[in-house]
Amino acid sequence: MSVTDEIKARLDIVAYIQQSVPLKKAGRSYKACCPFHNERTPSFVVNPDRQTWRCFGACSEGGDIFSFAMKQHGWTFVEALNELGKLAGVEVKPRSPQQKEQDAYRERLRGLVEEAAQFYHEWLFADDANAVNALRYARKQRGFTDETIRQYAIGYAPPGWQNALDHLKLLGYDEADILAAGIATKNEEGGRVYDRFRNRLMIPIRDGRGRIIGFGARVLDPDDIPKYLNSPQTPLFDKSRTLFGLDVARKAIRDSETAVIVEGYMDAIQAHQAGFMNVVAQMGTALTEPQLRQIARSAKKIVLALDSDAAGQSATRRSLEVAQQTLQADFAGRLSVDIRILQIPDAKDPDDLIRESSQLWQELVDGATPVADYVIDMEMTTLSENATVQERETVARRLLPILLASENNLYQKDNIQKLAMRLRIAERDLLALADEQQRIDRARPPRQSIASSDTFEPPEMPPLDYDAMDAPPFDDEFDDVALPNVPSHRPMLVPQSRDGALESDCLRMLFQYPDLFYQANRKFRELAGNDSDLTTGPLNALCADDFSSDDYRALMMVFLAAVEQDDYDLPEFLEENLDRDLLMLLDTVMHDAIDGLRPHLRHGLAADHAALMKDYERLTASLDVETEFVGQVLRLRSRRLQREREELVFLQVESNANQDDDGARVCSWQLSRSMRAKRLIDIELQRLSHSFRD
Repeated sequence: MSVTDEIKARLDIVAYIQQSVPLKKAGRSYKACCPFHNERTPSFVVNPDRQTWRCFGACSEGGDIFSFAMKQHGWTFVEALNELGKLAGVEVKPRSPQQKEQDAYRERLRGLVEEAAQFYHEWLFADDANAVNALRYARKQRGFTDETIRQYAIGYAPPGWQNALDHLKLLGYDEADILAAGIATKNEEGGRVYDRFRNRLMIPIRDGRGRIIGFGARVLDPDDIPKYLNSPQTPLFDKSRTLFGLDVARKAIRDSETAVIVEGYMDAIQAHQAGFMNVVAQMGTALTEPQLRQIARSAKKIVLALDSDAAGQSATRRSLEVAQQTLQADFAGRLSVDIRILQIPDAKDPDDLIRESSQLWQELVDGATPVADYVIDMEMTTLSENATVQERETVARRLLPILLASENNLYQKDNIQKLAMRLRIAERDLLALADEQQRIDRARPPRQSIASSDTFEPPEMPPLDYDAMDAPPFDDEFDDVALPNVPSHRPMLVPQSRDGALESDCLRMLFQYPDLFYQANRKFRELAGNDSDLTTGPLNALCADDFSSDDYRALMMVFLAAVEQDDYDLPEFLEENLDRDLLMLLDTVMHDAIDGLRPHLRHGLAADHAALMKDYERLTASLDVETEFVGQVLRLRSRRLQREREELVFLQVESNANQDDDGARVCSWQLSRSMRAKRLIDIELQRLSHSFRD
């Protein structure tokens, strides 16, 4: 029994949910008003037989005890596993001695940078001439209030070579840790160790959970360089994965569904002080893919408000290129966002503008330029009035990837029309170029993740010339056939139910090609169109509810937790967070589908050899992995909807028997909505079937 199974066996979902939700018996189930949205008619149902819950109202969500705990407390799957494990008295994956040592090391560094931040903050208010000047600079020139200074723990690194170093040593930290945390640096020639930050205003940098991981430092002496100095990359701090102020801004971004990205931490602090809480700062010269992923999960709109000087415009263009590449890879999922550009007049920084006129800042954010208009305007400045057709076509090829990085067909068409008019190129010619570009994009294989792991290996593709393959051996030849060895710790795939095989195949492809997750979600939204009843219900994003097996549900929740974080690559995250049983299960799932055929070959079913090999060719030689996966996911969703309709029918019967007219109406509406989704899925599966045959 896996850890998840053991926890679920010990914790009854009805008893657990009843601690916070007033459940009432209704036939075989329990009902209540949903705890996750306001309603008058109870639509929240807990099934004690299946140990599941579901909201048949506005949420249209459901799952097991893990998913309820995650939604109720905002936990990740790993956090839910640990917390419910404690409640059930089940030991979750024990940490190895090496992992415990690494955890202790990182915690020691966290304590060290916290002490350093306290040291710098106290120095800002010290009775020292340099500190007085630094505090005056923070208050007068930067416009920070004392409340802001304390909230962000702004500090001052005094001049001198060993102030912070000596202070931390007195507290018991050794020199190696102080160097590793980036508080001190070492002269490579002489080997001298000294403070990295000297005579600078210090801004602590925090991770998304509010923990200090590094520092940004601004010069106070105009003759010093560089103007801004960040902590180096450390075990705690990676500037390419860090957005300054995200810990403060996350809720405002989620509530407003808009994130504003500025260039520097001074800009972000000033925005927060003025009440614009949905502002974060990138930690480099341009936005990075991990940074974009972090905010795209919560924001439908991203406004780039970088400096308007030449360097800022260059950074904006590089950020757009990163966004385009990320959207092309993941444009079908949560990363389908509306990106806009805020252009500040008179080459001002956001910091300066907000202090001058907070009202104008809000107006500029609201009226930010759509990315298509911005990039077209930027490119047109590079063209002369008499540009040749070839020069204009070159511009078109540069712009098309960005203009097509949207799943909204109307938006794409509008962009093409704008570009055609500005470049004086016929719209049909641009559409031909666009089709060519999209064919190139579709031909690119999905990015693999598990394949890069030492634990999992991708299936070996068969040769393209199938006639060159050795014929499969017949019955009397089996004694001489040496099938590849399977590691003893990894169980061979065994024949399983139709649902189990489909769920296993979907997970195998997801863990091998994680970006397929977003492609499937795009298909669901495409089928739903503008029908919010479908996008928030039967055609919502792929999730653990789509899997009927408890173990497969657990693997899917771990996958979702992995794509929600940016600290680890997928293989590393799995090694860190999966218990041994689930790791073995995943190892089995990742086996190529041909393993499922080996038992038949072993038993000498010679008559089936040709059919089996054709199955193998179909499974492993498909050139369109995305289309194959989308078809599998649609079948998976169709089976989930069938299960839900069966449950709804029982609930409707019970509601009628109890004369619960409101409950019966809710069930009827849910059944109707599910059938609409089923029809759309059936039509799409039929279309995909024809495309495969063609």
